[in-house]
Amino acid sequence: MTNESAQTEANSLVGRLYDLVTRHWPLLAFLASALMLATAHAFERFGGLAPCHLCLKQREIYWVAGTIGLVAFALQRTPLWPRLRLPANLLLGALFLYGAGLATYHAGAEWKWWPGPSACSGIGAAAASNLEAMLKGTAKIKPPACDTAAWVFLGLSMAGWNVLISLKLAVWSVLAALRKSEAAA
Repeated sequence: MTNESAQTEANSLVGRLYDLVTRHWPLLAFLASALMLATAHAFERFGGLAPCHLCLKQREIYWVAGTIGLVAFALQRTPLWPRLRLPANLLLGALFLYGAGLATYHAGAEWKWWPGPSACSGIGAAAASNLEAMLKGTAKIKPPACDTAAWVFLGLSMAGWNVLISLKLAVWSVLAALRKSEAAA
């Protein structure tokens, strides 16, 4: 295989992937939102990381985006879709971009670049073993704080990773909105 034919084949593969993702974007946006929510709940349930106020706000965006993605996926099967494709995908893009902004605010608060919200408490569950200490008022239960990263991987907190993922989802939403034709659907 020559270098030119390998380049042509790679371009063809990228083109097919682009076509596949942008054509089926509402379903993929729904699945991405569901995966992000499942990951957040897994960190909470199995990792013991209670979410702070800003973490919960970031989840709300995925709930809304997932719902819009699912509705748009259903609308793809109707004659209305050619008129609704652009606004539905731009709405998804705006939601994911808002999510990236909120996650940036959260990550900046964690890095102490700016103050976080003044009332930042999560919904943490106390262990049964702490019940007596809670009743006596001596419990050392500390709710999660928005300005402290509970988990860091490769130098980024969950909020930092959410910035990158939300930006990627916003870009794909805009690409799906700008898709030229539904003829290949």
